[in-house]
Amino acid sequence: MKINLNKRPKSPIIIGGFPGIGLIGTIATEFLVKHLNAEPIGHIWSDKLMPMAAVHDSKIIQPLEIFYDSKHNIMILHALSDIRTLEWALGDALLELGKAVKAKEIICLEGVLSKTETTNLFYLTTSKIKEKAFNKIRDNVSIGPLKEGIIMGVTAAMLLRTVNIPTSGIFVETHSKLPDSKAAAKIIEVLDNYLNLKVDYKPLLKAAEEFEGKIKDLLANAKTTSEHKKIKEEHLDYMG
Repeated sequence: MKINLNKRPKSPIIIGGFPGIGLIGTIATEFLVKHLNAEPIGHIWSDKLMPMAAVHDSKIIQPLEIFYDSKHNIMILHALSDIRTLEWALGDALLELGKAVKAKEIICLEGVLSKTETTNLFYLTTSKIKEKAFNKIRDNVSIGPLKEGIIMGVTAAMLLRTVNIPTSGIFVETHSKLPDSKAAAKIIEVLDNYLNLKVDYKPLLKAAEEFEGKIKDLLANAKTTSEHKKIKEEHLDYMG
């Protein structure tokens, strides 16, 4: 994977959200980009990504776009593309990005499927200092350490390989594999307390609901494209 940056922040916090269960990471990072008025400063690219271009306000949105909020010194990796089979490569690219800008911390946002009606929040971090920071916010937001469980995807790749950069995962339970804006909003609440972002939740919840519709359309189009490609390949194989 290649990293393209047209601006190089100094010692930022990097937040990454990926299209896993409930699309929690993707929706949450969309929240952040809009709320913080973050500017696009680059993207991560691979020709192994699905060739799908999202369009918003007549502008092409990269499948793995990088935004920057100068006020809080935060870089946001906003992922729209299906990244299955690319988790290790993307984890390495995110670590490479972190080293290039001397990141203070990398935070990954994920959803986990819950079999109960509760929506619990958990954190896991490689840093004792960051663990204390998470414990400090527990009076304001209901979150606890992840003591048992299995982590998969880019977050797992990051936690397994990180050595010098503090890496943390924030996890929220979701009850559906469909886009879950309410669970994503709970992630935002944690970040608000953890990073002191002063998020106005009501507009974000409304934006999340609108974004859910957009994401559902993108997924439907991606599925149609994938099925069409499969049919075409099978047809070519038969003709060959």
